[in-house]
Amino acid sequence: MERQRSFSFKSTSFFVFAFTVASSLIILVSLFTWVLGSNPSVHRDTHFQFSKPVFNLGGHKSITVQSLSSFSSNNSAESLKHSILKDTHFLKPENDSVSVKIPAFKQIQRLETKGEVLEDGDSETEPEEAPGANEVGEGDEVRANPVEKFELPSRKELTSVDKFKAPPSNGKIEEKVMNGCDLTKGKWVYDESYPLYTNGSCPLIDEGFNCDTNGRRDRNYMKWKWQPQDCDFPRFNAAKMLDLIRGKRLVFVGDSINRNQWESMLCMLMGAVKDPKKVYETHGRRITKEKGNYSFKFVDYKCTVEYYVSHFLVHESKARIGQKRRPTLRIDAIDHGSSRWKGADILIFNTAHWWSHYKTKAGINYYQEGNQVLPKLDVSTAFRKALMTWAAWVDRHINPGRTRVFFRNSAPSHFRGGLWNSGGHCMEATWPLNDTSGMGYPEKNRIVEEVILQMKTPVTLLNVTGLSAYRIDGHPSIYGKKPGTRSSNIQDCSHWCLPGVPDTWNEILFFHLQSEQKSQYH
Repeated sequence: MERQRSFSFKSTSFFVFAFTVASSLIILVSLFTWVLGSNPSVHRDTHFQFSKPVFNLGGHKSITVQSLSSFSSNNSAESLKHSILKDTHFLKPENDSVSVKIPAFKQIQRLETKGEVLEDGDSETEPEEAPGANEVGEGDEVRANPVEKFELPSRKELTSVDKFKAPPSNGKIEEKVMNGCDLTKGKWVYDESYPLYTNGSCPLIDEGFNCDTNGRRDRNYMKWKWQPQDCDFPRFNAAKMLDLIRGKRLVFVGDSINRNQWESMLCMLMGAVKDPKKVYETHGRRITKEKGNYSFKFVDYKCTVEYYVSHFLVHESKARIGQKRRPTLRIDAIDHGSSRWKGADILIFNTAHWWSHYKTKAGINYYQEGNQVLPKLDVSTAFRKALMTWAAWVDRHINPGRTRVFFRNSAPSHFRGGLWNSGGHCMEATWPLNDTSGMGYPEKNRIVEEVILQMKTPVTLLNVTGLSAYRIDGHPSIYGKKPGTRSSNIQDCSHWCLPGVPDTWNEILFFHLQSEQKSQYH
C-alpha cells in the first residue's frame, strides 16, 4: 500500500511568513501617508453632501439644512453657523417638550437694545400683588432661602437676541408677506371717513380709554388710517366680521393692552348690530379695569367675544421667602385660567406690558420654577421660558383644525421726560410722529418670533409695533380719567384712546381672517 503523504507547516516557516506580510503592510501605510502629506489638495478639495437631516436632536426632532448641499472642509465655523441660521427649519413632533436645545441658537450674543420704545406698566401704582392675579391655595406655597445660591442657565440661546436674524418663516409667521402685501410697511393717512364708530354709538368703552368723554377736544387722533405701501388695505366690515365668527368664540387673552383691543373689537362689531339689546355680557358685568373676565354674546350671530386677563400668560403665584409670603411668577406653569381658553375658535394672545415692571426687570426672588424660587434671573431669560411654557400649552391643547391662533406683539409706550410714575408725559402730542428710526425693535418681539417658529401649531403674528410707534398722539394722557379725578402728574402714555389705534390692529386681524377664508374657498 502506498504510504500517504502528510503535509505539515513548520513553526519556523510560519513566523517567516507572518513577518513578511506585516512588513509589507507597514511599508504600504507609510507610502500612502507620505503621498497625502505631499499633496494637500487631495483632502482640501473634498466635498461633503448632506441630503438628510444632519443634526439629530433626539426622537423625531431634527434640523434640516438645505443650503449645505456642499461645502469645503476648510470653511470657517463662522460661515457654517451663518448658513445654518439662514436655512434652518425647526421640526417638532406632537406633544413634544419645548425644552429642545437648538444648536443654531448657541452662537447668539448679548446686545443691549438702544433706543427701545418704553413699555412701562399700567398707569397706576403697582400693588404688591398684581390685580387680577389668580388665588393661590396652600399647595402653591413654597419656602425658599433668600441667600440660596442659584446657578443661572448656561444656555446661550436664552440671552439677548438683537444680533440674531430669525430663521425664514415656515408659514407660521404670516404677517411678513401675505398675498404680496407687507402690512408692517406703510404710512398713516388722514381720512375724514374715520373713525369706524363713535363714543356715542358704543357704550362699551370703559373710562380709561374713553378720551373724548373725558374731555379731550382735539379729535384728529380718530381720523388716521394705516395704509400699507404694497397693497390696498380693506376697510373693516363689521357685517362680514360677524359672519366670519358666526357660531364661534372669539377670545382675547392677555394684559390691559389686549383689553384695549377687545373693547375696540366690541365697538366695531356693534356697528352692524340692528338691535343693541341683543348684545349683552353673559354675567351681567360692566366693563372696568377691576374685573378680568368678560364674555359678550351676540344673540343674532350665536357668537361670543371674550376677554380673559393674564398679564404674563403664566401663573402668578406666592411663595414664602424668608419670613414673608411674597408674590412670585411661575414661569414653568401656564396661567390657571387657561381652561377658559380651550374650545375657542379664534385666540388672540399678548404679553409684554407687565414684563417691564420693577419686580420682573429686577428678577430678585421673584421667578419660580417648581418649588424653587430663583434668587436672581434675567428678565429676558424669564420671558423666553414663560413663552415656551405658553407654546407648550398651545401645542398640547389647541386643535389647529378648529382654532386659529394669533399673537400680537408689543405696543409701544411714548413717555417723554420720565416714566409713567415719575413725570412722563405725552399730553401735548396731537399729531403722529414723522420718524421712528430712533426706536429699536424690542427684544421681546424677537423672542416671541423665535418661540413661534419652534411651535408645531400655526400661529399668526400680529406685528403692530412699528405702525403703532408713530402714534404718540393716540394715548389717553390725562384723559384716561374724568375731569375732577385726574392729575397731570400721572399720565397714561401706554394704553390707547378709543376710537383709535387698536381699531387698526383689529383691521389687520380682520384682513388675516378674511384672507384665510378666501384661500380655503379656492
